[in-house]
Amino acid sequence: MPKKALISVSDKTGIIDFAAALNRLGFDIISTGGTSRVLRDAGIAVIDVSALTGFPEMMEGRVKTLHPKIHGAVLAARDNPLHINEASREGIDLIDIVAMNLYPFEEVAARENAALDEAIENIDIGGPALIRAAAKNYRHVAVITDPMDYPAIIKELEDGDISLHTRERLAVKAFRRIADYDCAIDRYLSSKLINEDILRLKFVECRTLRYGENWHQSAWFYKEPGVTEPSLANAKQLHGKALSYNNYVDAEGALNVVLELKNSNAVAVVKHNNPCGFATGKTLYEALSRAWDGDPVSSFGSIICMSQKPDLETLEFLKGRFVELIIAPGYDDDALVFLRNKSKDLRILEIPMDNGVQLKNTYRYIVGGLLMQSRNRGLYERWDVVSEHPFPDEKRGLAEFALTACKYTKSNAVVIAREYKKGFYQVLAMGAGQPNRVDSIRKLAATKAIENLKLLYEREKPDISEDEFIRSILNECVLASDAFFPFDDSIIYSAENHIRYIVSPGGSIRDKEVIATANRLGISLVFTGTRHFLH
Repeated sequence: MPKKALISVSDKTGIIDFAAALNRLGFDIISTGGTSRVLRDAGIAVIDVSALTGFPEMMEGRVKTLHPKIHGAVLAARDNPLHINEASREGIDLIDIVAMNLYPFEEVAARENAALDEAIENIDIGGPALIRAAAKNYRHVAVITDPMDYPAIIKELEDGDISLHTRERLAVKAFRRIADYDCAIDRYLSSKLINEDILRLKFVECRTLRYGENWHQSAWFYKEPGVTEPSLANAKQLHGKALSYNNYVDAEGALNVVLELKNSNAVAVVKHNNPCGFATGKTLYEALSRAWDGDPVSSFGSIICMSQKPDLETLEFLKGRFVELIIAPGYDDDALVFLRNKSKDLRILEIPMDNGVQLKNTYRYIVGGLLMQSRNRGLYERWDVVSEHPFPDEKRGLAEFALTACKYTKSNAVVIAREYKKGFYQVLAMGAGQPNRVDSIRKLAATKAIENLKLLYEREKPDISEDEFIRSILNECVLASDAFFPFDDSIIYSAENHIRYIVSPGGSIRDKEVIATANRLGISLVFTGTRHFLH
């Protein structure tokens, strides 16, 4: 008796060629409604489901395949004599392939002002039931829910038969499709019928990580399907140890800040999820060396991300310097050899930095719940010079660079940035993660900036005193704050450390006091209207 394939599809992509190939391979084709008409019009012999069941399609197509002669033909286990005997007794001919996709509920429900009745009519009943039945019996039945799988199935049949491995893969794919479909229905009807928002997330391709935040914690990474933008999910590891939880978190921070300036030569050096070094340069080597200068101590054991493919000369800067992980959009062959020889443990990631479809939201799990928010896009809403002292146009690029670094620094965040050469910038120092903004400025950013400038003074040996050298550079720096100044003390401490240009969101109830102090101390102050908290 010829093998049988049941075909009933809403998406008819490739179905004529697939059915014709099955016919050619000796399969009888069973079909329903619109699919049956399409196949007949193409000259393919079709057996109507109603001819097998003895019942017509009913209730405007709501009832078609829900019948023992269909489900029994799909569910019968070929290696179970009881099943086979009962099928024979009831005149049930076994079905070997089920090719089926579902009514386009998701598309209909996503339409603006879609009618509830129309969406409900696009809730498939018989399709999911048959797909589940075929997937349950995958050892004996191949279930195909994706037109992209048709050519591979035909190839296997031409070579003999569909392998168990393929049927296993198809079964998992089918159950995932049903799960996604039911989730979409749940979310839509929950909103429409009981006014409740439902969020169901899907992640796949689990990877076991070396450990969690600490050595005694286990950790895993799950990939969100369909992500096309540059991300750790799409990274290709070329060398080194397996990644840990902290590697992923820090690498994400490094990648995000570099992506803001991906069309330039930009390098970020990240430690504990803060860009302790960040710079642009005429060359990638220059950007790397300047980024490292932002905090030579913290750069030990850091993660480095580069916006461009590094050559050997650039990477030779890292001789004698320990880093955990390097990210770039690609590597020259000799550069890759150098990195592999540098350390057997050095993690080398390749992440293309081309544009993709950007995800809209981010999520954070807390015990008992999940937080969701839109992603932090853009740098500022406005550019209001609120002080009496003008903010020079030639400082705008530096200020935007400082804001970019500040955006990816843990709150309370302050960044001091320098234009070390016309048109090229570096983070001179940053203050991160403090409970108050004053400590971020006075105890961290300003102190670190002075330390770094002392190192630079020793290296360059300019023909002026150390104090004059430090003052001359700080006078031309821009300080960026991720949130408003609640009091004017931050302005006072900035001025005491020779800072003359400050960029902040504004919005404090004491803004007038802050502005007045800036005017008194000769500081140029810009309010942007955009806060960049990062917790």
